Amino acid sequence: MRIAFHGAARNVTGSCHLIECGAKRILIDCGLYQGGQEMDEENRNDFGFDPAAIDHLVLTHGHLDHCGRIPLLHRLGFRGTVLATAATRELARLVMLDSARIQEEEARYRNDKGRRKKRWDTSVEPLYNTLDALNSLDAFVDVAAFAHPHDLCPGVRATFYDAGHILGSACILLELEEAGQQRRVLFSGDLGYNGRAILPDPAPPPQADVVVMESTYGDRLHKRLEPSIEELYQAINATVARNGNVLIPSFALERTQELLYYLREGIEQKRLPRHLPVYLDSPMAVSATQIFRRHRECFDEETWAVIAAGRDPFDLPGLEIIRDAAESMALKQVRGAVIIAGSGMCTGGRIRHHLRHNLWRREASVVFVGYAAEGTLARRIIEGAEVVRVLQEEVEVNAEIYTIGGFSAHADQQELLSWHAQTGAPERTFLVHGELAAMQTLAASLTGTKVEMPELHQSFAL
Repeated sequence: MRIAFHGAARNVTGSCHLIECGAKRILIDCGLYQGGQEMDEENRNDFGFDPAAIDHLVLTHGHLDHCGRIPLLHRLGFRGTVLATAATRELARLVMLDSARIQEEEARYRNDKGRRKKRWDTSVEPLYNTLDALNSLDAFVDVAAFAHPHDLCPGVRATFYDAGHILGSACILLELEEAGQQRRVLFSGDLGYNGRAILPDPAPPPQADVVVMESTYGDRLHKRLEPSIEELYQAINATVARNGNVLIPSFALERTQELLYYLREGIEQKRLPRHLPVYLDSPMAVSATQIFRRHRECFDEETWAVIAAGRDPFDLPGLEIIRDAAESMALKQVRGAVIIAGSGMCTGGRIRHHLRHNLWRREASVVFVGYAAEGTLARRIIEGAEVVRVLQEEVEVNAEIYTIGGFSAHADQQELLSWHAQTGAPERTFLVHGELAAMQTLAASLTGTKVEMPELHQSFAL
């Protein structure tokens, strides 16, 4: 038995871990790298294994950095099954098709640019296309329920546990047996934290011999949620009062729905203006919200109480859904409004157009409510850049910048340690999905286990 780390090794994106047990090869996640040209190049590099040799892929959740290279995997020969929860399958479909569209548009843009400059000898191919994404969906098999074992093949059993991160997200326990040897290997996936709206708290993890754990916020504690909500309301009220726009770069999955939930609450509690104009300018987030409404089985008691009272958890009086590009472009005339648009790290999507039109305005605000990886536009703004390049233009950063950490969908250091403590006394813990400094800080706080921080493509015997 062996484990190898082919993504999210000392960085936060591209999750991809390979288990070898007997003659079988099981992949946990197959995510896209995000953040800068170096990460784009990494997506095109060799996986570190033969895609055609993978028997099964077990998917923790539907975020791009966990499912975004599945179409490429299929394109290069993978013909196994993909095991996921029903909600994850729907979200992954949305995410992969959107990613394929972006890959195709980017390739088309670069090729047109090359032709304009008369570079006839270069041609850019998309990483994968829409057909690749659609074909890969045929491999998906739904998991019926959490905490129910699934026999993948002789010697390999998978059990899903609610991770509380996004809709349908899971921690995965693999029970492995080879030549009389047995190992219980637990993959945290991305862990949520207690007390958030919409989703239940993460389920207690099972006992394990080996733990593979995310470490995104392994070096810090989050702000508490209620002060974070209050800070959001204050930022909105102050900005709208000076007739500025509030831009919220938001991930389409979970974060947008959470924001709509809290904006609705703020209006109902009269902490925000009754007819606050809110524009949801993200076709992907609109579709994701529809998926949320279809999977009420994933909701917590608090959200069910809203539904029982006859209200839609994700609707509010001044909400306008922006679908086409012309409607989005018209928002440059809007003042005194909240504009929620993707992407959360400002690496693509419509948020870049809104930044170009608002970032230089002193009356405007930009509110970051999620993680920003190194090399992303969001990270440069958060770190205090005075001028940033947006859509080929240099734009001054004059808007007020807020970073509100309490909305993160990831567990913080304390919650990671608490979760790990419930896994028993694992012989070894592998830290993944984190920047090296965060990993090192978390590793120093873990006791009673041998901690490893694997490098890309590094392999270990189990």
